[in-house]
Amino acid sequence: MVLINEKEQVKDMNSGDRTLTTSNTQWPQEPEIQMNFAHLLINSAVDAAFCLGENAQFLYVNDATCLITEYSREELLSMTLADIDVDFFLHNWSDIKSQNSLTFKSRYRTKGGRIFLVEISISYVKDQDMQFGCAFVREKTDEIVELSVQKWTDGLKGTKDYLQQEISELKAKELELEASLSLLRSTLESTAIGIVVVNFEGDILSLNQKFIDMWQIPESLVLSKKCPQSKTFFENQLKDPQAFNRLIWEVSSQSDFESYDILELKDGRIFAHYSKPHLLEGKIIGRVWSIWDITESKRTEEALRLNAARFRTLAETTDASTFLIQGTRLCYINPAVEQLTGYTKEELLTGFDLRRLIKSKKRRQIRNQDEAGKFEYQEMNILTKNGTERWLACAVATLDGVLDFGGKPVEMIAGIDITDYKYAQLNLNQALEKAKQLSELRASFLSMVCHQFRNPLNVVSFSNSLLKEEVDKRTQKKIQPLLDHIQKATEELGQMLDDILFFSKAESAKLNFDPKPLDLVQFCDDLVAQMQMSVSQVQINFVSQDNSLIACIDKKLLEPILKNLLDNAIKYSRSNPAVELKLSCNNEKVIFHVKDTGIGISLGDRERLFEPFFRGSNVDNIPGTGLGLSILKTLVDLHQGQVFVESEVGVGSTFTVMLPLIKSKSINYRL
Repeated sequence: MVLINEKEQVKDMNSGDRTLTTSNTQWPQEPEIQMNFAHLLINSAVDAAFCLGENAQFLYVNDATCLITEYSREELLSMTLADIDVDFFLHNWSDIKSQNSLTFKSRYRTKGGRIFLVEISISYVKDQDMQFGCAFVREKTDEIVELSVQKWTDGLKGTKDYLQQEISELKAKELELEASLSLLRSTLESTAIGIVVVNFEGDILSLNQKFIDMWQIPESLVLSKKCPQSKTFFENQLKDPQAFNRLIWEVSSQSDFESYDILELKDGRIFAHYSKPHLLEGKIIGRVWSIWDITESKRTEEALRLNAARFRTLAETTDASTFLIQGTRLCYINPAVEQLTGYTKEELLTGFDLRRLIKSKKRRQIRNQDEAGKFEYQEMNILTKNGTERWLACAVATLDGVLDFGGKPVEMIAGIDITDYKYAQLNLNQALEKAKQLSELRASFLSMVCHQFRNPLNVVSFSNSLLKEEVDKRTQKKIQPLLDHIQKATEELGQMLDDILFFSKAESAKLNFDPKPLDLVQFCDDLVAQMQMSVSQVQINFVSQDNSLIACIDKKLLEPILKNLLDNAIKYSRSNPAVELKLSCNNEKVIFHVKDTGIGISLGDRERLFEPFFRGSNVDNIPGTGLGLSILKTLVDLHQGQVFVESEVGVGSTFTVMLPLIKSKSINYRL
């Protein structure tokens, strides 16, 4: 290095003669002059000086550097420091960069091959976007180097390749470790369980995002991970902070054991906590906590427990026999089952074979509008302990998710004892069968009687017609009234036989019901016109709210219904009465009203009005069989309709017949 005295003159060969004095001459400010002066100063230095760029490339060398290395400036500027520094790869250059400046020793090789010891002082400088090293080197060949050090230095050459191989292997292991850690982090972040690691001081060492989301931890607390702030935050969210302190912080300070417990938050959520020791190289340094949300499962569990309590309360107090069957075994019975079967609860619930109890089942599906409460009706025949057979009417349903029985479906059977009803039903069926046989026998008898009476009546009627033709004018006045009486009586007997025969068919279910589309307005018009011709002295008024009304009705069965009502209205009315037939439609029903102003029907007679062969107490000598209204009731029932009567003695009666309004033909059956 060159020292300049106060009045020393410096001559710059590149810029001409200039005189510099520190006492009365100012330092030149031109950059070019300053650069030339620096260049002159560095080249005048005794120590080698140079600048290094990236990869230890020479950027600048002074004259001393060229002197000690025996290389020209041009050669050195095309080389790197590794080309002349024998121990280049043994130096830890990362430490040098981190400390900015460092002094150490190394060995350089000259162009001629001579190796000599040097002391290097190197500093790293940043200028704008550039970074480079400035080095000052002084040769130390005059120092005595111990033989052991020299041997160690020589030995380092042989281990260079080995160390490089070790470094490569360590880098590979480092990459593998990074990959494993990345996979572990990904696994922890993707799990549905919150995980947190706490040391013995209560500080959070690590946690995943799920844990942050579950507790809604603020970012400031996540970054700090300090014990006091964390403890306060968690305690503020819990219903029982003391429990949290007992279960978390106290447990964290303890060592080798696992723990599990439940924490309830103020917002209603419930967390399950499981912890185990956190080990590092075989030493316990804290605890690892796994936290998951069990709110829904707890609510489901509580609902199942409540349902079970309600079920047992209901089952234990009801008289209905209640079984719970899981697979092929009984898992619950109530006291009513013990009383019914004679078996004890211990006998039925301990390996009992259901086939010994249930002999048979008869299934019947029952409609239930509530989908969640769908059940099946069964009639079950069981055998009691003493060998007696009993019948149960049972509602059978599957309890899936309603009661807790290990997650397996359970079939519930709730039954009532219908043994007495079954025996009564059997007796009733037998009685009905006998009644049916008697009804068929009576119908057969009536049919035979009507047939047998029909032949003599036909003979009488025919003979009466012949007699009328043979009567001469002399005896006509005497005999003609008698013949007319015979004719009238014959017609009445014939009508009576027709009614009895029709009634026997209706009673024995031999009438076919075959509804077809029919214009009821037109039908009533025709019927009234037909009857008006035979009873001209009585006015029949027909009223309809519609000009046309189409319905599916059996015409051959509707005609006797209306004809019977109109005949009775005419027959039991006073002289020159007016009878009214009214047709209407309301609420999917066809309604017929037949009104008269006749003798009326007493309240007592109305109770038996539709019984066969019954006649009112005030009919006097008005002829009739008492079968008309009974036949009418049977025909209305066949249409699945209804008949009502309103009457007052001496004022009149109104009969109302209501039949279903069927728009299209959909049924065809026999009563």
